[in-house]
Amino acid sequence: MRKIYYRKLIRDKIPEKMTRVGAAYESRKLGKKEFENEILKKVGEEASGLLAAKNKEEIIEELADVLDVAEEIRRHWKIKPSCLANMQKENARKKGGFKKKIYLVWSEDTGYRTNERKNWK
Repeated sequence: MRKIYYRKLIRDKIPEKMTRVGAAYESRKLGKKEFENEILKKVGEEASGLLAAKNKEEIIEELADVLDVAEEIRRHWKIKPSCLANMQKENARKKGGFKKKIYLVWSEDTGYRTNERKNWK
């Protein structure tokens, strides 16, 4: 049978399910640094799933996946929930939220993306 290469971090119960259905596979346990790289890549993967969601039910499922990965990142780096809450409040104070639903079409090149970004904070 043809092999499909994934080369990505998977959830803990996936190997059990593969064994149960009789699928051959190869997996390995990641070291700390590898895990840190892979869990951060997983955010992008799960966010892509959220972008592809077509209805509220799919949005709920994909958002739960994004939050699961975010929570694992928080735990791994030993970030206290209160630290995140404080950062969210600070970001809202400095930059605002999304309640006004503002969509930026264009702006002049002020260097925001390069050397002047610190001035926007």
